Amino acid sequence: MAIFNIPRILISASNRSSGKTTLSIGLSRALARKGFSVQTFKKGPDYIDPMWLSIASSKDCHNLDLFMMEKEAIISSFYVETREAEITLIEGNMGLYDGFDLDGKGSTSNLARILKSPIILVIDATRMTRGIAPLLLGYLGFEPDIRIAGVILNKVSGARHEKKLREAIGHYCGIEVLGALPNLPEIEIKQRHLGLIPVAEEERTLELIDKISEKVADSVDLARIVEIANSALDLSIVEKKEKVAQKEKIKIGVARDSAFCFYYPQNLTSLRRAGAELIFFDALKDSLPNVDGLYIGGGFPEVFMNNLEENVSLRRKIQKAVEEGMPVYAECGGLIYLSRSIQWKGEKRMMVGSIPADIEIREKPKGHGYVVLKGKDGRLIKGHEFHYSEVVNLGNVDFAYQVLRGQGIDGIHDGIVHKNILASYTHIHSLSTPKWAEELVSSVKKGRWEISFAKVQ
Repeated sequence: MAIFNIPRILISASNRSSGKTTLSIGLSRALARKGFSVQTFKKGPDYIDPMWLSIASSKDCHNLDLFMMEKEAIISSFYVETREAEITLIEGNMGLYDGFDLDGKGSTSNLARILKSPIILVIDATRMTRGIAPLLLGYLGFEPDIRIAGVILNKVSGARHEKKLREAIGHYCGIEVLGALPNLPEIEIKQRHLGLIPVAEEERTLELIDKISEKVADSVDLARIVEIANSALDLSIVEKKEKVAQKEKIKIGVARDSAFCFYYPQNLTSLRRAGAELIFFDALKDSLPNVDGLYIGGGFPEVFMNNLEENVSLRRKIQKAVEEGMPVYAECGGLIYLSRSIQWKGEKRMMVGSIPADIEIREKPKGHGYVVLKGKDGRLIKGHEFHYSEVVNLGNVDFAYQVLRGQGIDGIHDGIVHKNILASYTHIHSLSTPKWAEELVSSVKKGRWEISFAKVQ
């Protein structure tokens, strides 16, 4: 048993859209500018917020998810990823006490409990004065074993508004106000159907992050936040010997660009440790690299369907490689790309054509939330899905998984298995499915899918 400590804070809020992501981005950058080595984490399965936090801190942001990961895996990941950091910022999701279950095991407050992290609560103070007091009193008393160390007020309309809020909090609540941010539309990040615009598509990324950082540094007591981070309690961990990457490398091509950008950093690290050499390519403009297998993650192929269709050479080469038996693993956006066509907003574009199906993008989500799958070997897999697309005109294929929770392909099945393709709507995290990387690399090496989490009989 090893004892370790890293200065840390957890940023949460009373509810969604309170400004915690903007604050987390600004704090990460502001602390980095102060000379701190900042490691960020994001609670939940989200891909996009971590992209922004990664740019802000200049380090990969890692996900911590209480549904997909066991407590030991969360602490272990936190330990491994913070060893070279000086301060850690964890951004929660939803409201502090919200979660997927009644007892709060999946809540941000429980993550704070597991990581013994002091919490900074962001409150959207729009049209609120004295009423902030009972709100905060409820949050302070609901789970008294966690520590809400301070509050940051957001969308404050002016000095008079801020004065009233601070007076109410000081008189009734006794909690420290660490800062007050004005309502500044110019530092808001654009959103669309899957959340924030990814950093690869935002032309103003660095400029916007710097602006957010400057406003946060001007409005928040950074020195006091560092003091709170330094007050975090010790954590304990059972140290495990890290796996050494295999010397023999299997080359796996990874489509990584504006259309396909949903990859957990831990997944890529796990593949490398399992013996993969990852060859990144841009599906919008590159040719197919010389590789043994392909990994095509999620993203926004519908937004870039014109560019994907126009890269005819890549589509044909992937189709030829599939016909010749190349193993291809795809999640969500990758599944869409491997299909025959995609239809969105009245427009239709041709895709790779290796999966006998077409894709139609709907106006409302077809699948959104946590997923539980059952493989043909009886093994359960936990993951996440978020897609507006629907598979139509599906031909003769096998399925790797039975859907116990979630939507998948049709509410019953997920994991299309066709030739040497395994394509699902479910996003899998390597910390949730420990054998995922090893078995994927082994399957690519053998040239066929022989993996227990998706074994086809």
